[in-house]
Amino acid sequence: MSDPTPPLVHVDRVEKMFRRGSEDIHVLSELSLAVPAGEFVALMGPSGSGKSTLLNLIGGLDRPTRGSVTIAGDRLDQLSDRQLAAWRARHIGFVFQLYNLMPVLTAEQNVELPLLLTHLSKADRRKHVAAALALVGLSHRAGHYPRTMSGGEQQRVGIARGIVTDPTLLLCDEPTGDLDRKSGDEILNLLQALNREHGKTIVMVTHDPHASARAARTVHLTKGRLTSEALP
Repeated sequence: MSDPTPPLVHVDRVEKMFRRGSEDIHVLSELSLAVPAGEFVALMGPSGSGKSTLLNLIGGLDRPTRGSVTIAGDRLDQLSDRQLAAWRARHIGFVFQLYNLMPVLTAEQNVELPLLLTHLSKADRRKHVAAALALVGLSHRAGHYPRTMSGGEQQRVGIARGIVTDPTLLLCDEPTGDLDRKSGDEILNLLQALNREHGKTIVMVTHDPHASARAARTVHLTKGRLTSEALP
C-alpha cells in the first residue's frame, strides 16, 4: 500500500524561544501540527498563547529555535534568507487585521504589489489584478484609494492582494478583528468561498468563536502548546 499524501503544512516538534535580557521566553513548546491541502483551519487561543508566532513560522517570516517547518515539501528552516524570501513570494498570501494597505496607492495598485516581485509583464499583472478584484467583488472600486473605502472593502482589497499570486497557502491574522459583525461575516463568507470553491488552503488566527466556526477545524493553543487534537 502506498503512503498517504503528506500534509501541505507539517510543523514538527517546534520550539520558539525569545531572549529578553537574561531571561529566555518560551513561546512555543514541542508543537506539532499537520494541515492537509485544501483545508481551512482556525488557530484559537488567548493573547500570548503563540498563535501569531506559529503563523509567522508557517509563513516563513520567522524561524523555529528547534524543530522543523515543512510547507509543500520545502523545509523552511533549511532555506537561506534569500531563498526564504523567494519562497514566500511564490507560496504565501498574507491577510492582516489592519489591512496594511498603502494609502497613496489605489486598490488595484495595492493588489499589484506582490506581482512586482515576479517576472510577469505589465499586461499580465493587470490581468491578474483584475481577476483578483473581481473574485472579491471590487472591480468597481479598482481606481479608488483606501481612505474612500469602508473597513470591509479595505479588507477585501487585502484579500485580493493575498490571492493575486495564486499562493499555495493563505495565512490570515485576525482578518475580522477590526470589523463590525456584518463586515466580518462578509469577509468570512469570502474566505469560505475561496476554500470551498477555489480549493485554497487557509490557516486563520482568531480569538472569535464566531469566526472559528467558519473553519473546517479549530486548533486551540494555550501557553505555546496545543490543547486539542491537531491532526486531521
